[in-house]
Amino acid sequence: MITRTFSHIAGVGKEFEKKLWAQGILSWAAFIKHNHPNTKRISAIKNALLDSFFALESGNHHFFSASLPSSEHWRLFKEFSKCTAYVDIETTGLSPDYCEITTIALYDGKEIKYYINGKNLYEFLKDIRQYDLLVTFNGKGFDVPFIQQYFGIELKQSHIDLRYVLASLGFSGGLKACEKAFGLARNELEGVDGRMAVYLWTEYKKGKKSALDTLLAYNIEDVINLEYLMYTAYNLKIKELGLGDALLEVPTRPMVQFKADSKLISKLKAKYFPEW
Repeated sequence: MITRTFSHIAGVGKEFEKKLWAQGILSWAAFIKHNHPNTKRISAIKNALLDSFFALESGNHHFFSASLPSSEHWRLFKEFSKCTAYVDIETTGLSPDYCEITTIALYDGKEIKYYINGKNLYEFLKDIRQYDLLVTFNGKGFDVPFIQQYFGIELKQSHIDLRYVLASLGFSGGLKACEKAFGLARNELEGVDGRMAVYLWTEYKKGKKSALDTLLAYNIEDVINLEYLMYTAYNLKIKELGLGDALLEVPTRPMVQFKADSKLISKLKAKYFPEW
């Protein structure tokens, strides 16, 4: 999609971009080859496209994310999908000032990685540096600022927050609501949420291993579903723009290596969430 994108160029808006596409100018190369009138504006766009070619060739994702409005960062996905990390955290509460990160799940489309407080949590800091693009759900409002304050770091990756991409497509609510809208089922993890994750961590700290397995199964389910939602949202955006020839194939879903403890989930629901 990036090589069909013109709206990252100063002075080029969505309407001008649509006019280019309507004329059959569907890529940077096509624009440069096209017989345009020789104007200062056309010359400036051509120069900007040459810079764009160089930025893409060198893997400079910031060149595009800094120029595109945040609502259009989804356009980065295809070209940077091989360096993308789907990330989700679980915590003991909402504030990094007095709450802890309990687990982090990271999926890159090939390998599932997980990090546990008290075991390998700080390995996340080394691993996350390998990626150029983050995909989260509500990560701009929660996961990323929490991670940055908790560890005292700055995450320098470009960032696609699916909460806003999906909302622009008409899918509102939290991650679980969006999953249901796309037919994704949580099965034995149905009803488990961030509040339940706190109690699962508490049970684990009391010595119940299946509580940690359940928490990790839940955390990992989030990032696996983020991949599906990212590909699906990308394709819906492409269709919305009338560029249906550029759709991506949704990857096969990986297996989760942890099994949820259904009896423990039922027990915690009855004890802490009787309204369920």
